[in-house]
This record gives sequence, structure tokens and C-alpha cells, in this order.
Amino acid sequence: MRTRWFVGVLLLLLAGCTGPSTSGDGRITLRFQSLAWQEESVAANQELVKEWNATHPGVKVEYVQGSWDSVHDQLLTSFEGGEAPDIIHDASDDLADFAYGGYLADLRNLLPGRLKSDIAQRSWETATFGDGVYGVPFLQEPRVLVANAQWLKESGVRIPTPEHPWSWAEFRRVTRQLSGDGRYGVAWPLKEPVSATLNLSLSAGGRLFHRGADGKVTVRFEKADETVPRTIHDQANTDRSASPTTLGSGGSDTLPGFFGGKYAMVPLGFSYRQQIAQQAPKGFRWQVLPAPAGADGLTQGVSPQTLSVAEDSPHKKQAAEFIDFLLRPKNMVRLALGDWMLPTGTRALADPALHVTKDGWATGTALASRLTTAPAQSVRGYPEWKDKVATPAFQEYYSGVIGLGELRERLEQDGNLVLARYQR
Repeated sequence: MRTRWFVGVLLLLLAGCTGPSTSGDGRITLRFQSLAWQEESVAANQELVKEWNATHPGVKVEYVQGSWDSVHDQLLTSFEGGEAPDIIHDASDDLADFAYGGYLADLRNLLPGRLKSDIAQRSWETATFGDGVYGVPFLQEPRVLVANAQWLKESGVRIPTPEHPWSWAEFRRVTRQLSGDGRYGVAWPLKEPVSATLNLSLSAGGRLFHRGADGKVTVRFEKADETVPRTIHDQANTDRSASPTTLGSGGSDTLPGFFGGKYAMVPLGFSYRQQIAQQAPKGFRWQVLPAPAGADGLTQGVSPQTLSVAEDSPHKKQAAEFIDFLLRPKNMVRLALGDWMLPTGTRALADPALHVTKDGWATGTALASRLTTAPAQSVRGYPEWKDKVATPAFQEYYSGVIGLGELRERLEQDGNLVLARYQR
């Protein structure tokens, strides 16, 4: 990780030293750092940059390849060094410290009305900090259940739909029914357990973070916050319906066992369908199911991918114009298809290409209206709370090392000590 971080920072700094942003003939050069990594997504982004350059001779955009692995540290170094790219691709849950730190431009007066009105307000809220908007949310990813279609059919269990999803209690019963003889009803890949737990907990009414009248945030692990973590814990430790070996794994790590018939279902981000479509053995039948629903139905937290403009950019107006071009409805569809994710734009989301049953697209788009701001979206100090407190606490709870009471104590007591340092 240290090597990747150093290389990423070096590449970004080198990209920032490519010369002045305005040439002698007045031509403007903008640097666009993209975090696209899947082949289809990189191709879509690069094609759109070429199309912009072909039709905007006075404003050239240079494509700079970034990495999700090290983007926060890359950006922090480039901001402090005065070498930030003009247009920044990131995720909304990474923007808070940059927005409050004055590194990102407030986009409210830079974006056209077309783009503002096309994206739902609930999506704009993910990039709103204080009174400003510091990113354009453009791609979002619900968590879904990817299931072995043949296994479920033969079991006789009720197949959930977005209109009639499983409850969390029914989901637990189904995974018990599907388990036995060394096979498991579900494999939870929880190497990074915090965002999955918090975002899915919204379906049960869990919030965890509570903002007081003074604007300060505290952690309270209440009854509604228990539903999802208790379900996962009991599947792994009581029912033996969840594989204990995948709790420390990433999503991709579960796919060989899924294809090999070891797990009936795997909860994954929507974009994992690309890997499954490419890697599934011939004849393997899979389907996409909605995540379980709770007291608040299929509500789910998301942290959309965003496009921002650096506050230090001398060409904010032109950078915003490029973002508007990149996110025209048909272009947003191209980006969504390339990343196998959902667009935030209402016109793009209505495109027929995103409503086909193949590869579960229709199930995903049916969930779009229930996606809302992730609970930790605007919480200052969340990255430290997540890394130092929540991640080890959830990992130990899910593996059976600690109980629910100690999980609550660590999230609240240790967590609030961390958050307090950011809210003085």
C-alpha cells in the first residue's frame, strides 16, 4: 500500500507539472483526474475526453489516471502542494474534509440549470457540505444479492422482487434453509464492514450518527441499528448459514466459491455483475435480487461517485462546462454502462439500456428511487472513526469475538472521543 501511495502521488505531481494551464495562443488546458479502472469504464471516459477536445478547440482536457486505492492521500498532497487537477473524480464520502478545508470549489453558481434539475435532490445532498455543493454525484451503486439461480429454484424458497423483497428475518430463515452439507446460504464479504453495515441499516431505520441542535454529531447505537449486524452475526455464529471464512474477504474473493456451488448468495455492490458476467463458468445461472428490507423498506445509503472542481483552478467555468458535457444524459448512460452502475440523472436512468432483465439491470434501476445519503456522509472525522474504531469492532463482532454490548460500547464511547476532536 505504501508503494502504491508513493507511486500514485508521484504520478499526480508529475501530471501537475506538465506546464501552464493557458498556452501562448490563449488555449486553456484542463487536467481531469479519473478513477475509472474497469476496461469499459476507462474506454468510455477517454472517448468522451476525445469528443470534447474535437469540439472545443479553445479548451483542451488532459486525461490523468488516478487510483481508488490512494485517492485521498493523492488529493491531499496535491492540494497542499498547489498541484491539484482541475476536475476531480472521487466519491461523495471522501469530500467532507476537502470541502470544509477549502480545497474544492462551490459549484452552485457554476453548473447549468439543466444538470441541476436532472439530478434528484437526494443525490445532491450527498455532495452538500454546509451551504455549498462541492461535487456532482453522477454514478451510484446499490448493494444487491447475487444468487445461484438454479440453487434457489430447486430449494423452493420464495424469490424476492423489488416489489416484494425479503425482510431481514425472512432472509435469515432462507439462508438457514439453503445451508447444509458444507454449503452456505450466504457469504458475506466484509473485509470493509463499515459502509456495508451502515448503508444497509438504513432499511431498518438505523442512523447511528445523530446531529444535535448545536450541529455536532454523536454516535448512538440504537435498537434499529442492531438489525443488520445482528442478522449477519447470527448467520455466521448461531445458524452457521453464513460462511465464516469470507468475513475477512473482499467481494472478488467470494466469486470462486460462489461459482463452485459453495454459497447460494453473495451480497455485493451492483458493479460486481461485470466480473460475474465475465468470469462465470459456462452454464452457470445467476440472478440479481434486492437486498432485504426493514422498517424503512428498501431504503439504502449510497456514496455516489462525484466530479468536483479544485478551488485553486484558474479555469473553474471551463471545468464546470466539461463536467456538464461529460454528464449529458446519453454520456451519463455510457459512463453507467461502462462502470456497470446506475446514473443519478433522471433522464439517463430512464434509458431503455438500463431496464433490460439481462445481468440484473432492471432490478438495479428499480432500487434507484430508494437510494439516499449514506449515514456518515457529512461527518467530519469519519475516516478515522471508521479505520480506528468501527472496522475492528465490527470485524470482532461478526467473527464472534465480542458481543453486541461491547460492540455498542466501542462504537459509542471510543467513537465519540474520535469525533469530538474534529468538532471543537
